[in-house]
Amino acid sequence: MTFHLAKPCALTFFAFLCVASAQVPTINWENQKVESLKHYRTLVQIDTSNPPGNESKAVAYLKTVLEAEGIPTQVFALDPNRANLVARLKGNGSKKPILILAHTDVVGVQREKWPVDPFGAVLKDGYVWGRGTLDDKPNLAANLMTMLLLKRSGVMLDRDVIFLAESGEEADVTGVGINFMVAEHFNQIDAEFSITEGGGATLQGGRVTMMNIGTAEKVPARVRLVANGTSGHGSTPRLDNALIHLSGAVEKVGKWETPMRLNDTTRTYFEKLAAISTPEKAAYYNGLFNPQRAAASQRYLAENEPRRYSMLRTSVVPTMLKAGIGPNVIPSEAEATLDIRALPDENIQKFYEEMKRVIGDPAVKIVPLPATRPVSPTSSLQTELYKTLEKVSQRMYPKAMVLPTMSTGASDKAQLRAKGMASYGIGPATTEEDGANYGAHSDVERLLESSFYGFVEFTWNVVAEVAVHK
Repeated sequence: MTFHLAKPCALTFFAFLCVASAQVPTINWENQKVESLKHYRTLVQIDTSNPPGNESKAVAYLKTVLEAEGIPTQVFALDPNRANLVARLKGNGSKKPILILAHTDVVGVQREKWPVDPFGAVLKDGYVWGRGTLDDKPNLAANLMTMLLLKRSGVMLDRDVIFLAESGEEADVTGVGINFMVAEHFNQIDAEFSITEGGGATLQGGRVTMMNIGTAEKVPARVRLVANGTSGHGSTPRLDNALIHLSGAVEKVGKWETPMRLNDTTRTYFEKLAAISTPEKAAYYNGLFNPQRAAASQRYLAENEPRRYSMLRTSVVPTMLKAGIGPNVIPSEAEATLDIRALPDENIQKFYEEMKRVIGDPAVKIVPLPATRPVSPTSSLQTELYKTLEKVSQRMYPKAMVLPTMSTGASDKAQLRAKGMASYGIGPATTEEDGANYGAHSDVERLLESSFYGFVEFTWNVVAEVAVHK
């Protein structure tokens, strides 16, 4: 985007310039690095491991920073130690709000596996090291900086910008985070659009080659398989041995290739991925659209790219087994847990019925586990926000392919999409090596310092484009 500069604004201390053709401020990003890194590192240094969480410590820091700039905040807590913070910059009301959110909790650590203090936010080899450096404190810090810069610019907004720092995303079994906010305080976060974690860029050879925008995610629909039989002495074989029936069922569902079904997100994803891949890989990706080649393409993905294979279908993965009290006792009950991740439009009851048919054993019962997240409809690729995400990506990374992506995991976008809010996932740029060895939830987590700065700029550009009055 080309800006035509007018005379400098009064806020030269913050390195802003007024823009004659549009009121979106131009920012000297070099001047923002020190402050951005300070907030990022401080948030990483606040131990919000879940459990127990203690996210109120991060909320206290955010509240202090925001209110020092004259940005009002509200704190909502089901548990006083696990608070959520909402800050709002008011617009003129001509457009519905945009919600920018990030979670403050992180998963736990095994300190003996870390070469540095996992809560030290250590700067080493060009990286920031620490738990939460990827999940989700870059989003948290980028959202904070966006609010601060919008406030300092004094710019007019067409829509409210709402910042939600939420607790309990990693294991919201007590409902202290997004479930609490949606159920009890949705009017405080209601918006046309939202952006949060669930996307990211790929770095290859020092440049961004792919920008993944999360537009859909699969739905957790876990079950237990339960088999019952007659208990007895291990020296006497029994035909109704619960373990035998269960193991047969687990093998069948584990080898079950559920039907491939593409949606708008995954179809576009594989089409665009093929366009930037080697001829060999492109043939496999394009083969998904050819009935004669689809089976071979799926087998290639299953063997070589299992995450992409999972994007094609509702997946069923056995994860836990439970049976028996001793090596010489035939158990009367055996159970297995299946981690089912359903496509957004899956009729899960019909899916369970088909699973029952595949198992084909009346001795094995399918027991659905309580839902952890609601059905999450796909967010459109035609909204103003998605088009802005594309535009900003192409402007900042002109050689990168923008790919709408369906996450095989789950996030708190599900609760927002279930309320009718178009919600999109973004994230900083990482190399494939870092993603494999130093990614979210890994033994050691880290992010390139340069990637963090780029992500702050990206977040600002997206929010400013859709919110600032022009």
